[in-house]
Amino acid sequence: MHYDSLKALLQKDGKSLTKPRKVIFDVLLNQEPIDMKAVIKRTAGKLDRATVYRNIELFEKLGIVHRVNIGWKYKIELSDVFHGHHHHFYCTNCGNMFTLEASAMLETMIDTVAAKSSFSPRGHQLEIYGFCKKCSKTKA
Repeated sequence: MHYDSLKALLQKDGKSLTKPRKVIFDVLLNQEPIDMKAVIKRTAGKLDRATVYRNIELFEKLGIVHRVNIGWKYKIELSDVFHGHHHHFYCTNCGNMFTLEASAMLETMIDTVAAKSSFSPRGHQLEIYGFCKKCSKTKA
């Protein structure tokens, strides 16, 4: 099912589902956002660094992945096409990201605030910064 969606997005741009693209997709599938260093490490021995960067750039262009910005840095994850709209918690101590479960109340609040400002959103990302459970214990 996921490969069908991936293949369709690639074909829209005249591209095909190659082995390197499938390897990168598999690394990102069912995964919290990860940085490029981790993607390269997980594809080591299968793909070279340039191939990974080139295909991630293509994936971004086609809406297959998006960046989750964290200050000057970013992590990569599959877009909402592959795993529903969601937001993140980001631990500023250990750097881990966790999915914030979907909340109809939060989405309604975002839509309400936008409507009050006569703004027509086309998408949004929300990252909440703080300490994860493990790091909260060590910071106490």
